Amino acid sequence: MKKRLLIVGVLVVAAGVALAAWLLRETHEPQRGLTLYGNVDIRKVDLAFRVGGRVASLEAEEGDRLAPGQVVARLEQTPYQDELRLAAAQQAQAAAQLAKLEAGNRPQEVAQAKALVGERAATVANLELDFRRKQNLLASGVIARQAFDDVTARLSEARARLETARQGLKLARAGFRQEDIAAAQAALEAARARLALARTRLGDTEIQAPDAGVLLTRVVEPGAIVAPGQTVATLTLDDPVWVRVYVDEPDLGQLAPGMAAEIYTDTRPDRPYRGQVGFISPEAEFTPKAVQTEQLRTRLVYQVRVIAENPDHGLRQGMPVTVRLAGTAAAGGGS
Repeated sequence: MKKRLLIVGVLVVAAGVALAAWLLRETHEPQRGLTLYGNVDIRKVDLAFRVGGRVASLEAEEGDRLAPGQVVARLEQTPYQDELRLAAAQQAQAAAQLAKLEAGNRPQEVAQAKALVGERAATVANLELDFRRKQNLLASGVIARQAFDDVTARLSEARARLETARQGLKLARAGFRQEDIAAAQAALEAARARLALARTRLGDTEIQAPDAGVLLTRVVEPGAIVAPGQTVATLTLDDPVWVRVYVDEPDLGQLAPGMAAEIYTDTRPDRPYRGQVGFISPEAEFTPKAVQTEQLRTRLVYQVRVIAENPDHGLRQGMPVTVRLAGTAAAGGGS
């Protein structure tokens, strides 16, 4: 009986030592890297004209690789070229009108106004002599009252016309009002803005690739009438290329932005693409309505985006991949 108890005691001690060693190893052994699964996500751009018109040409076929700034499509430009010429003519007209107002009246116009003053002054002087003669004759009873009244009226009219001429001479010498000049300046600025808008609209008759990529779809063909904003072609961008994966909530502590990653595909499993963790979602997905137990809490997953290097353009939209993270996040690393 004692021998049996001794054997049981030895077994219990051995089991305790083994359990302690296993717990110690689990506590101090560094965590292994994560293996995550997901799909490639490539950005796409729907290309459209900012103006409407008839499509003149599409400069690329589906599948063509485009460089940044390369022309993809053109509209017929004749209406927009006419609009540009009209705006340029309106600007020239407004500039000429402003220059005229700023320069004031020509010397010949001032001289003409001055001559008119002299002419009317002579008329007034002659009528004043006639007025004095008729006044003396009226006092002597030689002429009738009506003759004197007539010369008096003509003198008053001549003096008024002389004053009008004098004011006209002042205006000719002073030039145009500042308000008129300011209005002409505003009209010139409006004409310049219309010209700039016409140039912009003419430039908008071309669609250029915003970045390097591959033409995925030609939505319309030459001859079609398109409205502003209507999609003409779709471009897939070379950069950035993301891999969308999901990580379980207990493994979040092993992730941090900037961690290196290796991305494996079925087509080249022995040559992984390089990448790094770029984004960890702050929101959980597939969250149960009520978290009541620790088992339910561990079912939460978070979206992670891994920025992938794609030098040979082998990563394509929707491709399933395996992502391996070699290290773990440093203590206190942000997510």
